[in-house]
Amino acid sequence: MAQYRSDKDIQGITECCKIVAEVLNELYSYIKPGITTIEIERKADRIIKNNGAFPAFKGYTIPGLPPYPAAICASINSCIVHGIPREDVILKEGDIIGIDVGVGKNGYFGDAAKTYAVGLISNDARILMEVTEISLSNGIEQAVEGASVGDISYAIGSYVTSKGFYVADRLTGHGVGKNLHEEPMIPNHGVKGNGRRLIKGMTLAIEPMVNYGTNQVNEIGWEFFVADNSLSAHYEHTILITDHEPLILTQ
Repeated sequence: MAQYRSDKDIQGITECCKIVAEVLNELYSYIKPGITTIEIERKADRIIKNNGAFPAFKGYTIPGLPPYPAAICASINSCIVHGIPREDVILKEGDIIGIDVGVGKNGYFGDAAKTYAVGLISNDARILMEVTEISLSNGIEQAVEGASVGDISYAIGSYVTSKGFYVADRLTGHGVGKNLHEEPMIPNHGVKGNGRRLIKGMTLAIEPMVNYGTNQVNEIGWEFFVADNSLSAHYEHTILITDHEPLILTQ
């Protein structure tokens, strides 16, 4: 059940979200050809801990899998989400990499993701990233009091398909706040007017995951890949429903 947020709750969630934003902003100048994903992991982990917080992904569990082993998800090219940072994975010119960060502090959580270009990238990769980021903005615009989850979903999915790309199957956004993942789930395609009504005080993590070649995915342990090995991009913000425009907390 989506939870109503008190002013104290919103303050705590906002603090976590500011740390998430700091991590993602710091990585813009850090991600480049030749570094490993474990180096990105270590930098992100330091920033989180220097802010008196903890990496919410590390140790996260779901049935059937070992605890997630890292502070971030580092998903390269055809890896849609949940890419595990590794010592032997070296970024190369032309890659794109999605970095997903979750932060916990004082009983609250924030969550966001961005996709980064590694050096010079192809035009196809650039357009995919742009479409995914715009689809996130379109979804956020619909996150207003009295609207529905389906309004967000439709805004994302209809834009993605109009540009010839594909929303990744089975992967959704979600509520976030006192837990890393809460109701409601927020699909990236849907029907206007369907689903839970949005009320002032809700905090939501909206996150389109968009594939170049197909909606179908292959799941290998924690990691999800595009079934045809084409590119995927991922953008996410935690937002607050207000009585006016939605407020992006991880900006």
